[in-house]
Amino acid sequence: MEHMGLVSLVPPLVAVVLAIVSKNVIIALFSGVFAGVLLLVGGNPLTATTGVIGDYLFPQLTDSYNAAVLILLFFIGGFVALMEKSGGGAALAAASVKYIKTRAQAQVSAWLGGILIFFSDLGTPLIVGPVFEKIFDKLKISREKLAWIIDSTASPVAVLIPFIGWGVYIMGLIRAEFDKIGISDSEYNTLVHVIPFQFYALLTVILVPLIAFSKLDFGPMENAENRVRQTGKLYWPESKPLRKAEELKEYTTGSKTILIWLPLTVLFITLFGLLISKGFPMKPVPGGDFRVALSTAYLFAAVTIIVLMLIYKVKKFNEIFDIYTTGMQKMVYVAATLILAWSLGKVIEEMGTAAFIVEIMQGNVPAFIIPAILFVVGAVMALASGTSWGTFAIMLPIAIPMAVALDAHMLVCIGAVLSGGIFGDHCSPISDTTILSSTGAGADHIDHVKTQIPYAMLNATIALISFIIAGITGSAWTLIFTGGVLVVAVWILSKRNKIKEVRAQTQIS
Repeated sequence: MEHMGLVSLVPPLVAVVLAIVSKNVIIALFSGVFAGVLLLVGGNPLTATTGVIGDYLFPQLTDSYNAAVLILLFFIGGFVALMEKSGGGAALAAASVKYIKTRAQAQVSAWLGGILIFFSDLGTPLIVGPVFEKIFDKLKISREKLAWIIDSTASPVAVLIPFIGWGVYIMGLIRAEFDKIGISDSEYNTLVHVIPFQFYALLTVILVPLIAFSKLDFGPMENAENRVRQTGKLYWPESKPLRKAEELKEYTTGSKTILIWLPLTVLFITLFGLLISKGFPMKPVPGGDFRVALSTAYLFAAVTIIVLMLIYKVKKFNEIFDIYTTGMQKMVYVAATLILAWSLGKVIEEMGTAAFIVEIMQGNVPAFIIPAILFVVGAVMALASGTSWGTFAIMLPIAIPMAVALDAHMLVCIGAVLSGGIFGDHCSPISDTTILSSTGAGADHIDHVKTQIPYAMLNATIALISFIIAGITGSAWTLIFTGGVLVVAVWILSKRNKIKEVRAQTQIS
C-alpha cells in the first residue's frame, strides 16, 4: 500500500477547508483535485491545470458508468420539477386537513406529508409548510415545531431512498471506490443494506411521532410551544420570519391528488416490473440494468404527469416542457459535483491517502471505533460547511478503503459517513434544507436552528453509541437497540417534564 505520506492528506484537507470557508462544494472539490494534481506533477501549475482537465475530468465524463449516472440524474431532475410545480403534493396534504382535530394529529399529518414528498428534499418544506401553517396556528403549535418537522422529513428521508437523486449520487461514489479496490458487489444492494445503519436519519424520522404522541417538548422548543399556547403569539418580539404567508401560493393553489399518486404508481410499477424481469429480488440485478430500469421509470412517470397536467389544465404544454427542462438544468450542479468527487477520489487513490491513514491507525486504533470516528468527523465537516453531499464526496473515498484495510465493517462505515453528513446538514444554519424549512414554515431562521439542535443532539448521541456497538457487532439488529434507546429517552424526558409541571402547579396553588 504505497502512499506519499503527509502530503497525501493535502487534497481532502484543501477540499474540507474550502468547503467550510467558501460554502461552495464545486470550488472546494475542484481546488482539492487541483492541489493533488499539482503535487503529483511536481508543482507546475500549467501542467497541473491541463492534467486536471485531460487526465481527471474528461475520463470521468467518458466512462460509461458515470455517463449513465449523469443521464439518470437529468431524468430525475425533470420529473421532480414537474412533481413540485404540479401542485399534487400540496393537494394531497390539503386533502388530509379536514381530518385533523388535535395537536398530535396535526404534527403527525405534517410528518406523513413530508415522507410522502420523499422525491424532493428541497421541495418538501415549500410544499408541506404552507399547507400546514394555518392548521398549526389554529391548534396553537409553534412555527418552530412545524419547521423542525418538515426539516426532519427532508434530507433525513431523502437519504434513505435509494432510487432518487440522493441514492443515485451516493451509489456513484460507492461504485467508484468499489472499482478501485476490486469489489464486485452491486452498489444498489450495498446502499439498501446500509439503510439499517443510517442511525441518525432513522432516529430523526422516528422522533417526530414520538414527540407528537408523548406531548414532549424540551429546550428552546418548549419555550416556543409555551409562547404560542399561553399568548397566542406566533413569534418572539425580535423574530424575523423568512417568509410571509402569501409568498408560496403556487404550491398551495388548486390541484389534484392524482397528480402525485398516479405518476409515482407508474414509476414503481415500471421500475419493479423491469427489475423483476431481470430476476429481482431472487438474484442481484447488474448495475447497468438497474440504471436503465430507473431511467425508464422516471421517463414514463414524467410522461404520465405531463399528460395529467394537460388534462387538468394545470399549465400549458410549453410551460410544462420548460419546467421539465429547467428541472434537468438544475441537475447540472449535481452532475458537476459528482464529476469532481470522482476526480478527487482518483487523486486520493493515486496519492495513497487512505493507505497513509490506515498505516497511522493500524495497531493504534481498534477497528470497531472507526465508524464512530467517521460519524463525528463527517458531522463536524457538514455542520461547518452546510453540505452533506460535499461531505459524502470527500469522506467516502477515504472511509471505504479504510474499512477494507483495517477490517472494519464496511456497511457500518458507509452508514456512519452518511449519518454524520445528515446530522451536520440538519443542524447547520447555512444548510439549504435548514433555510428552506424556516422558509416553508414561515419561521425565524435562528429560532428554527436553536429549537432544532437539542432534538438533533439527542439523536446524534444515540447514533454515536449505536455506531460503537455496530462497529463491534456489524449487525443490522443494532437498529432495534437504537430505536429502543430513543423510546426510553423520550419516556424519561416526558416523566421529567410531568414532574416539573406538577411542582409548578403546586407552587402556584
